[in-house]
Amino acid sequence: MFRRPRPIRSLRPTLPIARIRPASIATLSPSTPKPVGDISSVFPSLSGTPSPPLPSRFADVKKRLIHDHESQLQESWRELLAVLLLKREWIKESRSDVIPEINFNDLNDVVERTDFRDALHTAGVAVIRGVVSEKEALDWKELVQRYIRTNPGTRGFPSKSPAVYELYWSPSQILARAHQNLLKAQAFLMSHWRSAPTADSNGNRTLISTSHPVSYADRLRIRQPGDSGFALGPHIDGGSCERWEEDGYGRGGVYNAVFEGNWTNYDPWEMTCRIPVQSDLYTSPGGCSMFRMFQGWLAMSETGAGEGHLMVCPALKEATAYFLLRPFFSPKKTFDHPDYLEPDNWTLEDPLTSNLQGAVPGNGQELNSILHPHLSLRDTMVHVPRVQPGDYVAWHCDTIHAVDNIHTGTADSSVMYIPACPLTELNAEYLARQRDAFADGTPAPDFPSSDEGENQHRGRLTPEFVMKNISVEAQRAMGLAAFDMERRDMLEQERVVLRRANEILGFTGT
Repeated sequence: MFRRPRPIRSLRPTLPIARIRPASIATLSPSTPKPVGDISSVFPSLSGTPSPPLPSRFADVKKRLIHDHESQLQESWRELLAVLLLKREWIKESRSDVIPEINFNDLNDVVERTDFRDALHTAGVAVIRGVVSEKEALDWKELVQRYIRTNPGTRGFPSKSPAVYELYWSPSQILARAHQNLLKAQAFLMSHWRSAPTADSNGNRTLISTSHPVSYADRLRIRQPGDSGFALGPHIDGGSCERWEEDGYGRGGVYNAVFEGNWTNYDPWEMTCRIPVQSDLYTSPGGCSMFRMFQGWLAMSETGAGEGHLMVCPALKEATAYFLLRPFFSPKKTFDHPDYLEPDNWTLEDPLTSNLQGAVPGNGQELNSILHPHLSLRDTMVHVPRVQPGDYVAWHCDTIHAVDNIHTGTADSSVMYIPACPLTELNAEYLARQRDAFADGTPAPDFPSSDEGENQHRGRLTPEFVMKNISVEAQRAMGLAAFDMERRDMLEQERVVLRRANEILGFTGT
């Protein structure tokens, strides 16, 4: 048994709560609302929408990416396929044991941290045990279920029997995002990212702070036994086509080493190159425009393999390199040939096509065994370890993940989606728009719009409640209070990003 931390003071608001926008909070011009939709809007496999061929311009994109690196790419591909075979055997043998776990109370233990760090950098996935108490997590589930019952018009997917609810501002979600332990866990996880030199050739500083997590309002899931509607297969969030496009991830050269035939030099944990990335070029419903270092959720139920649980591919670097390079190679022999997966059967496309297997503009990146055969997804997708209410599960933003096709358990599988996001200028700009959505009770800016959202929901929390009842650290994470720039142990570049964030959020003179 692991020790659990003491919970913060319980905040159980009485329904209903008034909607009041604090007059002291500056607002920016609203962004263009996303189309109406739900979580299926960004995944063709959920919506059943056919994926049309990509425009021919993507052939030119691919050509520019590998220009003058064709021979290196072919050799790099062969090396990658050999490494993937070894990874597959390692994952098949170890299964969920490859995913590191650490108790919340051990986050300051040097030995525990070191072992955890090494395993996290390999797998890209982790479990932090006991971030909040089991009782508090279960109370939040009870509270959100009451919120749903009180507001029967709440939308979700599937529409007739929702498992994923279009909720962003329920009391449970606000209180969870604001919890001091969760903010500490997020900062701890983000500390495992690395930074390039503090200034580039033009003298531009790396304006990012991983010690100041910012809130990202996301949905929640309550999946009942027997559900097969929320059967989300292997995918990666944060855009799809954008990972190959110059105006997407190309802005920071995130994957340059991979496209130049040096995938072994690619560092998935280097954060500087991701700061300028545009991951939502198509303004799609559910497309993420914020830099989320980790996606994550807080468990509100005891859940294990087969019970509507999360599955991941814990080969972060190799799997990323593979799905990025897959569009440049084609087989000589068909899939039913015994040598289909052999390296000699795969050669650079000539001429290059517009295919980006599993990528559709405005959708998430999806993967499967036909389009991405060398990933051996049936063998390499493993369940995260069994979780208890109050555990926090997080995975690198490039991690391939999925959920059980069928929930075969006997109790609900429930989580609140709460990613870990650093403070950057772009994230502060998003935070300002999200703050307006919070005050209005409308969906967060990245998510599908609706006529009213939670605007008329009884019991919805407001910024006023946060300002009166929740810590200043949580207020800052939500963009409701100015960041403190007076801490003496702060690096100058961190002080600069705090100042810029305060300006963006309308806290001038701070």
